[in-house]
Amino acid sequence: MTSPSSSADQPSTERVRVLVTGASGFIGRRLAPALLDAGFDVRAMTRNPDTYEGAGTPVFGDVSDAATLAEPLTGIDIAYYMVHSLDSGDFERKDAEAARAFSQAAAALGVRQIVYMGGLGDEADGLSPHLRSRREVEKLLGESGVPVTVLRAAIVVGHGGISWEITRQLVDRLPAMVAPRWVKTRTQPIAVDDVVRYLVGVADHEDAVDRVFEIGGPDQLDYIGMLREASKVAKGHAPPIVPVPVLTPRLSSYWLAFVTDVDRMTSRNLVDSMGTEVVVKDHSIRDIVPGEPLSYAEAVRRALAERAQEQADDLAAQSADAEAAARSGSTGETPA
Repeated sequence: MTSPSSSADQPSTERVRVLVTGASGFIGRRLAPALLDAGFDVRAMTRNPDTYEGAGTPVFGDVSDAATLAEPLTGIDIAYYMVHSLDSGDFERKDAEAARAFSQAAAALGVRQIVYMGGLGDEADGLSPHLRSRREVEKLLGESGVPVTVLRAAIVVGHGGISWEITRQLVDRLPAMVAPRWVKTRTQPIAVDDVVRYLVGVADHEDAVDRVFEIGGPDQLDYIGMLREASKVAKGHAPPIVPVPVLTPRLSSYWLAFVTDVDRMTSRNLVDSMGTEVVVKDHSIRDIVPGEPLSYAEAVRRALAERAQEQADDLAAQSADAEAAARSGSTGETPA
């Protein structure tokens, strides 16, 4: 392993080969181009390589099918494990089996570092099934001998992220809220741009191998504070929010599924974790990857701006398709 500074001083004859699992996902689709920009040779693992349009060389692989892992992992130096099964009621078993299979395949094929995104939370406080599963995956990924670098985070703020989408849609759709008691739990959100920066920074860094890091933005907020701040950025004012003690986790998940587009199973698995305080207590990641993380307000602004740009691009594409169809109709030609 070499640190970024030492590798920059010595010319390399071969680029480090990196595999990104979940390359089409919320973080993976941002991570792959960032790794390319940093000089890595990127392979993007996906279940749909024929339709993959992101960065890196697409290759078929499915962590739930151990027989498919040899091809994507062959010749790889560093593997990013960026998958989970939160939309399943049996996610703990599925994630454990997938992590164990990936660990064994990575060890057999000579991978020298696995990087994993876990979840913050103090085990002494009692972890939810979701967070407990994340800790189990950390251990299983390393049980075959490949050193694992873990980055533990709370809510990641960025367009397309499930937790952020819950926040955005609540703010967008409700002028006032009667909210579950977990809205008073403290958390430490982090911008997806900073998550990607940290993920890239620990790759092939000798001081990051076999270590667990906690990552977060500069702001520690309860969920009420997050909702209010997001509303201020999006609408210019904060909504009235009244926490009530009577909404159980099950009822909370129905409430979120009713108000937002997030399915009930994913909502339930996330809600179970929202009663656990998730804040950064160890800041050693800054010794490895220097730089100040973005504020929550700036992370919200960027997430909203990306969503607006995506909507504008989609509208422009639809308009162009409609114009092409109209032209072909008037000439009797079939559009290409």
